[in-house]
Amino acid sequence: MTEKKRPQILIMSTGSVACIKLPELVSKLHSAEAMDIKLAVTEHALHFFSPPDLPPDVMVFRDLDEWTTWKGRGDPVLHVELRKWATIGLIAPLDANTLAKVANGISDNLVTSVLRAWDMQRPLIFCPAMNTCMWNHPLTQKHLKVLEDELHFQQVPPVEKELMCGDKGIGAMANVEDIVKAVLCIWDASSLNSKN
Repeated sequence: MTEKKRPQILIMSTGSVACIKLPELVSKLHSAEAMDIKLAVTEHALHFFSPPDLPPDVMVFRDLDEWTTWKGRGDPVLHVELRKWATIGLIAPLDANTLAKVANGISDNLVTSVLRAWDMQRPLIFCPAMNTCMWNHPLTQKHLKVLEDELHFQQVPPVEKELMCGDKGIGAMANVEDIVKAVLCIWDASSLNSKN
């Protein structure tokens, strides 16, 4: 009997208050199944959580790391190395700014560079999180269409609740349990496909 390969999850987090859920998300992914997890974050994401709140075996990469690992030709390029390492990508949370960047092919930080270099044969899940007015904006809907229809990324849609700003409406990142279920479902499907 062949041993099932451990999933290697690259979580990419952007500047949304929903980053406060990252320690819980990482913890639940760890306990749901033995997974190797790495995190790539935007500088704005770090405003909402602290890397020491994560399990000690989870490496956190930020924009600055992209430039400290590369000194010259032949050196590893971090966004490419992260893309090669990951068997599944998870963007949680995905803010409106980064959504627009990805939909338009902009790669001006570590997270967007990983996404621009993403291996399109590997699954990627995204979890939008933004204010209701931003969520309802016509450009947001256009950008979501690019990610789903052209890039074939899978969305775990936001939920309706009272947002941090006090507004009530849709836009809060999906519940951690629903995100974990989506990751496990994708992993099970990709494991089956790799055996066939």
